[in-house]
Amino acid sequence: MAVREPQAVDASVPFVDLRPAHDGLKTRILAELADLIDTAAFTNGPQVATFERRFASYCRRAHCVGVANGTDALRLALLAAGLEPDDEVVLPANTFAATAAAVLQAGGRPVLADVTEDDYNLDPAAAEAAIGAHTRFLLPVHLYGQLAPVRALSTLARRHELRLIEDACQAHGAQRDGVRAGAAGAAAAFSFYPSKNLGAMGDAGAVVTGDAAIAQRVRMLREHGQRTKYRHVRAGYTSRLDTMQAIVLLHKLPQLERWNHQRRMAAAFYNEALAGAGDLRLPPVPAGSEPVWHLYVVRTNRRASLERFLHERGIGTSRHYPQPLHLAPAFADLGYRRGAFPISEALSAELLSLPLYPGILPRRLEQVARAVRAFFYG
Repeated sequence: MAVREPQAVDASVPFVDLRPAHDGLKTRILAELADLIDTAAFTNGPQVATFERRFASYCRRAHCVGVANGTDALRLALLAAGLEPDDEVVLPANTFAATAAAVLQAGGRPVLADVTEDDYNLDPAAAEAAIGAHTRFLLPVHLYGQLAPVRALSTLARRHELRLIEDACQAHGAQRDGVRAGAAGAAAAFSFYPSKNLGAMGDAGAVVTGDAAIAQRVRMLREHGQRTKYRHVRAGYTSRLDTMQAIVLLHKLPQLERWNHQRRMAAAFYNEALAGAGDLRLPPVPAGSEPVWHLYVVRTNRRASLERFLHERGIGTSRHYPQPLHLAPAFADLGYRRGAFPISEALSAELLSLPLYPGILPRRLEQVARAVRAFFYG
C-alpha cells in the first residue's frame, strides 16, 4: 500500500510535555522553595511527613514512606516485607527492567511469567505455574496505568502463602474491581519520576502499606538502618525523599485527579478516533478496570513503519518496551530463552505508545489520529 508524502504540520506533537501541568503551580512552588532555602531543612523537612500522610490517605492505606526513587521503593518494600537471600519472586516478563533489578538488588531471584491479552499484565494462571518451592512473593506490575487482576492475584497469594507486593509506579489513582492501586498487597511501590501521573521535579518514590511493621522497617532501611539517630538496627541505605521533592509533590497531589481525568478524556478520544484503523489494536480494558492512562499503547504488526511515519510528521512516540526482560542481556543469568513468554514477546515487537499527557490540546490529539489513519489508508 502506498502512503502519501509527509504533509506540513502546524507544530510538532511531543510524546510527552510536562510544561502544561506546571502552568498554574510554578509561582507557588518557587515561593515555597525560597522558604526552604531560608530554613535549610533540605532532608527530612516537615513537608516530607505531610506528603506521606496525604499520599497514604489518597492510596487508602495507613502508612506511606517517602524514598529516593521507584526502584528503591520496590527494593525496600521487598526487604521490609521479609525477603531473604535467594527467595523467588514471581513477576511479569512484560515490564520495565527496574522491577526485576529491584528483586536482584534485594537479594532475591526473579521468576518470570507471561501476561494476558486482556490487560497486558501478569497472568494469574502463568504466575501460579511459575511458583516453586522457594517462591515467597508475587510482584504484579500495574503497567501503563492499569491495575493487574489484583483480586485473583491476592487469592493466589493467600492460597500459596505468598506476600504480594505491588509495582504501582505507573498507576497513581487507578482502580480495578473497587481496589485502588497500592491497596491490594502487603505493600506497594510508587515512582514519582517527572513523567509519571504524579511526578516530582527529579527522582522520588514511596512505599505505601497497611502494615505498621513494614512501614517502620522501610523507614529504617531508607536511613542507614537506624531506628533513631546513630542507633542502627540493621544495615541500610541512603534513600530519603528530599524535602524539595516533597514540596513539589504536595502542590501536585491535589491536581492528580484532574490530571487523570484529562488523561482519560484523551484516551477516550483516541479510542473513538482510531477504532477500526487498519490492523491497529487499541489498549484492552477489562470490565471493572479504571485505568489512569499513564501510557496509551496501540498494537500493530507494522510498528516500525508506523513509528517512522509519525516521526516524519513531527509526532513523538515511544516503545514500551522493545525488549522483554528474559531477552535482555542484563537478565541472561535467569536462564530463559526466546519463545518462553510468547505474549510478552509479541507485545515487545508490536506496541507503540502515542502522545498523551495532561494538558494535551484537542487539536494535537486530532493531529495524531489523522496521521495514524493516513498511515493505514493513505
